[in-house]
Amino acid sequence: MLRTLEVRDMLIIDRLELEFRPGLNVLTGETGAGKSILLDSLGFVLGWRGRAELVRQGAEQGEVTAVFDLAGDHPAQAVLAEAGLPSGGELILRRVNTSDGRKTAWINDRRASGEVLRALSDTLVELHGQHDDRGLLNPRGHRALLDLFAGIGAQRDAVRAAWRDRSRADAALDTARQALAEVQAEEEFLRHAVAELDKLAPEPGEEDSLDARRRMMQGAEKVKADVARAHSALGPDGVDGPLNDALRWLEGAAEGVEGRLDGAIAALGRAMAELGEAADEVERCLDALDFDPLELEAVEERLFAIRGLARKHGVTPEELPALAEELRGKLGRIDGGARDIAALERAAREAGAAYAATAAELSAVRRDAAGRLDRAVEAELAPLKMERARFVTAVTQADPGPEGVDEVTFTVATNPGAPAGPLARIASGGELSRFLLALKVCLTGESRDLTMIFDEIDRGVGGATADAVGRRLLALSEGGQVLVVTHSPQVAALADHHWRVEKRVSGDQTLSTVVPLATDARVDEIARMLSGDSITSEARAAARSLMG
Repeated sequence: MLRTLEVRDMLIIDRLELEFRPGLNVLTGETGAGKSILLDSLGFVLGWRGRAELVRQGAEQGEVTAVFDLAGDHPAQAVLAEAGLPSGGELILRRVNTSDGRKTAWINDRRASGEVLRALSDTLVELHGQHDDRGLLNPRGHRALLDLFAGIGAQRDAVRAAWRDRSRADAALDTARQALAEVQAEEEFLRHAVAELDKLAPEPGEEDSLDARRRMMQGAEKVKADVARAHSALGPDGVDGPLNDALRWLEGAAEGVEGRLDGAIAALGRAMAELGEAADEVERCLDALDFDPLELEAVEERLFAIRGLARKHGVTPEELPALAEELRGKLGRIDGGARDIAALERAAREAGAAYAATAAELSAVRRDAAGRLDRAVEAELAPLKMERARFVTAVTQADPGPEGVDEVTFTVATNPGAPAGPLARIASGGELSRFLLALKVCLTGESRDLTMIFDEIDRGVGGATADAVGRRLLALSEGGQVLVVTHSPQVAALADHHWRVEKRVSGDQTLSTVVPLATDARVDEIARMLSGDSITSEARAAARSLMG
């Protein structure tokens, strides 16, 4: 509920503070007094797009503050939570417009964007009038309004889920088809490359080992003679023979010197053992250096083949085995792609059929609800002196989407036999006002959390019809809050709370102000609305009669 609206230096308002209440709140005043300025100011603080220049002439900036009372489960609480803003039972919106056009907004004393303001406004306020493009006149919102009337949130959620399943299945199928087409386009290359890789069959680390073997064989001839001489020097014809003789002679002499040669014998034994290990290692090296010249040719041929294939595919030799696995995998996808796509096609058909069935159920519920809404609106039109008018909720086929396969449009026919057409184009000013009011009364069960504003919705009607409009507005305000800008005394007479908007001249400035009216002042205001500037006793009596 809107509790307070404070306006400073906006258009012809210097300073104004209004405290609204639950029930039917009515604003009256002469034409041009500034009633629309209040709506412009409220729209400004809610982030609506309106007049470009709002700051009062001579002021540096204009400012509007609106305070709303929120229940714990009010939809605005979710908007605040999503935006990371403080929430609670009180919501304070403040927005400033400087004279050079800059706009700044705060929500509960935190800076906020116009986008967040507009998201909040959708949960706080609903404006209805002949020129309103945010409410009932906008066909884009008619389907959602019908769904609210029908209470079919669960069925609509089921359609949304089925649409997501269908979209995912279609996307998976499209992705698989595209991937298969891509690999099929290179199938010839893949088969040739895999055959070439399989024929060569490179192994991890093979290039390093081949390169090392090649270098050794290339250097073998240079070192082989020296290694052979070393092997001879270490053998029986070399140092090994004299060392054996020395060891034998020392062992024979050891008994005669009482252990003086034990250390030398032990050291010489160790030397002989180390010499034997060295000779064995040199012999193994000689064996390695003893190779068939054809082997070098074979090693070089394979090494160059591995390196050439790596260059061809733009990878390192070490990466060739992994590349072979990758290319074999692509070939496998080609071979198994048809089976995969067949399975995905089945899944897509099943998801499509499930969506179609769920959407058809939702369409049936909507058509049934449309008939009930039509009857409810026409029942409301009768007291509004439009018993011959017809209201038709047209449910037509639309492209499939997350909301189903239906397009919903509110249409009217104002006279018997006349063709039905869009609400905004067929009805005249007074008729449109009554259509909107009747429709809103039928839809109000889902709008108790909203402050509903009706801007001269009673224009073009009078007498008993205006009284019927007022009573419907009064009924609509029960348990909620309705703000009405009106020129109709019949509507004003039914108000729970009444304000008069008036202009005054202060110096060389024209300013607008709003005055709350007590009972006697209300009588005079309604009398003025009945008789004009000259308020007679008869007009006051008529006003009291209207007020009951």
